[in-house]
Amino acid sequence: MATKQSRVIVVGGGLAGLGAAVKAAELGVQVDLFSIVPVKRSHSVCAQGGINACNEIARQQGYSEYEHFDESIYGGDFLANQPPVYEMAHWAPRIIDLLDRMGVPFNRTKEGQRDLRLFGGSLYKRTHFAGATTGQQLIYAFDEQVRRFETEGKVTKYEHWEFLRPLIAADGTCCGIVAQDLRTMQVRAFRASAVVMATGGCGLVFGKSTNSVMCTGGAASRCYQLGAWYGNGEFIQVHPTAIPGHDKLRLMSESARGEGGRVWVPRRKGDQRDPRQIPDAERWYFLEEKYPKYGNIVPRDIATREIFDVCVNQGMGVGGQNQVYLDLTHLGREYMDRKLGGIVEIYRKFVGEEPSEVPMRIFPGMHYSMGGLWTTYTAKPDHQGMVYGAPNNMMTNIPGLYAFGEVNYQFHGANRLGANALLSCIFDGLFSGASVAAWAKEHAVDAVPQQVYDDGVAAEQARMQSLATGTGGENPYQIGKELGDEMTAAATVVKSEARLMQARAKLADLRDRSRRMSLSDTGMWTNQNLSYARAVADMVILAQAIIEGSIERKESRGSHYRTDYPTRNDERFLKSTVAAYDPVSGGCSISFEDVDTALVQPRARTYGKVEAPAGAPAPKVAVPASPDAS
Repeated sequence: MATKQSRVIVVGGGLAGLGAAVKAAELGVQVDLFSIVPVKRSHSVCAQGGINACNEIARQQGYSEYEHFDESIYGGDFLANQPPVYEMAHWAPRIIDLLDRMGVPFNRTKEGQRDLRLFGGSLYKRTHFAGATTGQQLIYAFDEQVRRFETEGKVTKYEHWEFLRPLIAADGTCCGIVAQDLRTMQVRAFRASAVVMATGGCGLVFGKSTNSVMCTGGAASRCYQLGAWYGNGEFIQVHPTAIPGHDKLRLMSESARGEGGRVWVPRRKGDQRDPRQIPDAERWYFLEEKYPKYGNIVPRDIATREIFDVCVNQGMGVGGQNQVYLDLTHLGREYMDRKLGGIVEIYRKFVGEEPSEVPMRIFPGMHYSMGGLWTTYTAKPDHQGMVYGAPNNMMTNIPGLYAFGEVNYQFHGANRLGANALLSCIFDGLFSGASVAAWAKEHAVDAVPQQVYDDGVAAEQARMQSLATGTGGENPYQIGKELGDEMTAAATVVKSEARLMQARAKLADLRDRSRRMSLSDTGMWTNQNLSYARAVADMVILAQAIIEGSIERKESRGSHYRTDYPTRNDERFLKSTVAAYDPVSGGCSISFEDVDTALVQPRARTYGKVEAPAGAPAPKVAVPASPDAS
């Protein structure tokens, strides 16, 4: 059993954080769980489509855990270290069984088996789901488990607290955090034997995204500025199907395509007819035409670039705009409500149309970051997985500081397959949570002088005071908007040297302006203006790492597509990008690290693409006559 001096801090109330809290508490370590919002409102609640795993039904199709592993490596364009992905794929069936026992209401077949659906990058049905609100059901189940440990005194929750910085002892190990109560604005230091960052992605760096508004990337940036490396920052996933909005982008899950949704535009440019009046022969199902084997379930990076090309380059978007149809009308309302209820309700509410009668209108939107804090692991001798309980599994280059979930750069390489996100978050928490506990039991929380904690608090109080009294006149919200516009234009679907260099200059200007911000609210009670301004300055610094990685990676791989380097270059760039912050210059240095490819060697990633001229008759792609026929 752990001594009373062992304590783990988990920052982030999503699935990765909850999983880590559950595993550490199970292993006898005290846990402090910090979340900027109530745990049940963490961004994991927004995940819609499902979670991947091989089960007996998938096995009857010829599927296997190894196939899941291979799909994930292939889908990530061979940039993921293979031992962690192999371990994740082989843990996946056990994770699904655990979730079932925890009470997650997975959809069932008429025979009572857990139902499966198709998802991008696979020809097998291997995605488990709870309607189109899978993330919500999973996080509610894990929250119940955390509450059980709360009642036993093993977990203490700090909701509405914002992480401000990790604390580093004289020997270089992480020994706690500084955080702020966003209601009282009190700043406090907390001791810990180990700290787990599970703070999600950086969607707000790109302005409009499908992420929640608290997904700023600020927490990762604060670790990065204090010495943690940032890996593969240039790999940003733009989801092919989102509803454009004035305030944000709203995701239309990949499950819509997995259930038979079809992407198309009119074959005649500028066709203004009601889509219901356009006969099938006059519709261009361009994904089905170009990728006859996978059709509408090609991986997200490929679908996004094809939609972008059709709309932006060819001008074939619906009504001349940047939008295409996502057609579910052949599924019928009853089936859609049963299988896709969560997303069709969102569409009805925000668009005001009935998707069972009129095809949805969608366009790609920033969705996920494959990059994140750099982490390490201990591989098994044969590279087929990781050593369970090894203290360095998913530890950053700062000893005692871990990264789980989307803020961790492992698992997805250059592109994430849909429904692997929920899996990787839960796997991180349950598998590497044991590693955190092992480290914590060997490091007492009372071994570090109090001065380290007092200095951390003083530094954050000084920063808060500087922001509150700033008179430079710069508006943090204007800086945030310009940052989002610039990053979306320069570093999402397509990139080029010239545009990236322009972004580099813009970020330098934004960073200078972020030092001269003035707040409209200078009070010290629930001051969201101060919290946002602090995050904006950190977002600009993180954006620099993303841009510098994009400049240095002179190839196209997965979600990173350079128009000036349109092909993959394994000889030079089958490597992870590692960004290290330079506190003197305020910039960063970029280095490259070899990827472990011991199990699967790189091969061409084509998904059976067929080059055919626009307007040619589309090949027939099987679409079930009845939704239940499959």
